[in-house]
Amino acid sequence: MKITLNGEPVEMKGPLTIAGLVATLGIEPRKVAVEQNRVIVPKSQYAVAPVSDGDIVELVHFVGGG
Repeated sequence: MKITLNGEPVEMKGPLTIAGLVATLGIEPRKVAVEQNRVIVPKSQYAVAPVSDGDIVELVHFVGGG
């Protein structure tokens, strides 16, 4: 399936959930915010929210520092 991830076209193997996408990218789920098709996905829904062909997904990864 083809999705747009942070503005770039990406080919992913499906089926996939938001949790699966985040895991595939090696990102800690507690440190990311996800917007799917212009809607914020609550962390409680990551495991059940499907990623579909054509979706536009924006990930914001929080990084600590000082």
